[in-house]
Amino acid sequence: MSSQQPPPLRPAPDTALSIAFVITGLGTGGAEMMLEKLVSNLSPSIEVHVISLTGLGAIGPRLQALGVQVEALGMRPGLPSPRLFARLVRRLTSLRPNVVHTWMYHADLLGGLAARLAGVRALMWGLRHSNLDPAANKASTLRVVRLCARLSAWLPQRIACAAQRAREAHIAIGYATDRMVVIPNGFDLTRFVPDSCARADVRTQLGLPDGAPLIGMVGRFDPQKNHRGFATAMQHLLKCRPDVHALLAGDGVDSSNQDLMRWLRDAGAVDACHLLGRRDDVPRLMSALDVLVLPSIGEAFPNVVGEAMSCGVPCAVTDVGDAADIVGALGRVVGSGDMAGLAAAVAELLALPAPARQNLSSQAQQTIRQRFDIAVVARRYEDEYRSMVAATRRPD
Repeated sequence: MSSQQPPPLRPAPDTALSIAFVITGLGTGGAEMMLEKLVSNLSPSIEVHVISLTGLGAIGPRLQALGVQVEALGMRPGLPSPRLFARLVRRLTSLRPNVVHTWMYHADLLGGLAARLAGVRALMWGLRHSNLDPAANKASTLRVVRLCARLSAWLPQRIACAAQRAREAHIAIGYATDRMVVIPNGFDLTRFVPDSCARADVRTQLGLPDGAPLIGMVGRFDPQKNHRGFATAMQHLLKCRPDVHALLAGDGVDSSNQDLMRWLRDAGAVDACHLLGRRDDVPRLMSALDVLVLPSIGEAFPNVVGEAMSCGVPCAVTDVGDAADIVGALGRVVGSGDMAGLAAAVAELLALPAPARQNLSSQAQQTIRQRFDIAVVARRYEDEYRSMVAATRRPD
């Protein structure tokens, strides 16, 4: 199915650079939201098209509101359609983009092959995953990963990794090292800022007692996000800080989730946890927190950590993906799976005196501003796109 296009709002391009982004879907995951941020911050002179292999999701309409041409092929997840693949080839042939940039494994494979068949030589794959453990991934996904590894020395011109750990994990499984470049995620520093009014408002809405410590976990319900581990960490934390409250937000993170509710009941943490489900006001929620908690067992570049730090919130994280690199000395890092250690790290951050917390908050904001401003990250992608196009124009 195709989406109807609104009138274009982006200025007409004044340079010969057009990019077709091909992505598996447009839900509210980290890759999809990073695509939205990147598209929003590319130079206005660049012509952009976005093609979803599946549906429009929540991000598609938001991109259309920016004047971006977005369409959805309507493939069923996990069931590639030869007919719709042929349609993707025809669409790329019609668009004739200078660059095709694919996002997520199925799009890397199908979008990459379609780009080649459409005559596009400048192809970038996107890798955003760092845990390829069979226990944490679908067997069908790992089959696609292994196939991509075999094609990686031939199909893409560049492979953009969101994190150094993602690069290392994919090299270990056979991806071509010489095609890889690490470009971290970026953050919109106009949205993620400290907000004392939002902090007070969110706490009032949750009915928190004055001065109650509030920690948070923001992320969809997924085995790699490790909500079960968060419940275990809460069990440990409540023993030393019975006054603590926790805010949990993300797709599937609500009271109708029977597994999550059972884990929280077993941990004795139901009354201390506020389950908000999917939210569109994450900057407000971040500003309300005293500590952001990342209990994940698999990440590449966890967006929520940078978003929290942009809001001046210290983070306690597991050592997954590039989380430790983002946090540095401005938070606490424990081993993956160490939920007792994670609880102790949260307790340590909550116990900091007010001046120390304020200093940590200011340094966290400064670090994100210097290293991960989305405007800077977008320019890095543009440099790669232009370098790829220039390489394809050189005589063999």
